[in-house]
Order: sequence, then C-alpha cells, then structure tokens
Amino acid sequence: QVKLEESGGGSVQAGGSLSLSCEGSIYIVDKYCMGWFRQAPGKGREALALIDVDGSTTYADSVKGRLTISKDNARNTLNLQMSPLKPEDTAMYYCAATWKPRGGCGPSAIIDYWGQGIQVTVSS
Repeated sequence: QVKLEESGGGSVQAGGSLSLSCEGSIYIVDKYCMGWFRQAPGKGREALALIDVDGSTTYADSVKGRLTISKDNARNTLNLQMSPLKPEDTAMYYCAATWKPRGGCGPSAIIDYWGQGIQVTVSS
C-alpha cells in the first residue's frame, strides 16, 4: 500500500516562507502525477499545484507566483515552496498522487493516494 507523508508545516507570520515535503513509501514520485492540495476550515479541498512525470507543472491561479512545486526523483520526494505567505493560506496541506489520470495531470485529476495532511498557519 502506498503511503505519503508530509513534513515541514508549522506557523509563520504573513510575508514569510515555508517549505513542505512529501515522501512516498515506495518509489512513486517519478511514476505518478503528484500534487499539493489544501483545505481550510469550512471550505472544500482545493488543488494548488501538480507536477507530472515529465516535470510539467500546473498551478491554481490563486497561488501562481507564490508557490513552487518540485520533485526529487532520486529521493522520492515532492516539495512545495511557499512565499510570501498570507493569512488566507492557513489550511491543512495534503500531498497527493495519481496514476496516469484521464484528462491529464491537472486540478480535476482523481486522486489515488492522499497523505494525512500537515497544518500550515499564517498569522497576520
């Protein structure tokens, strides 16, 4: 069974930076469409950024220019760099993986595996 584990969350002041990482239990990063999602209190889960097997990326309009997704195939790690952070970025952040999604590696991809999530809190 595939497991994804996020790390790097925490609390930061507005304008600050934070980096998240996600490691798979098996070598998955180089074979799957990978992505970062988040869910704020009282809101639905939203796609933030996805990266395909070939390294091509897709970002939500709301985070373009502030978030950068990347992956390290050798370390089987997915990363997300966030800067500058805003209070509205406060949410649970989830790592996700999906195998060859129909319609491509994008926000509407049906996710096969989710991490447990990690909290990011941005104070004003």
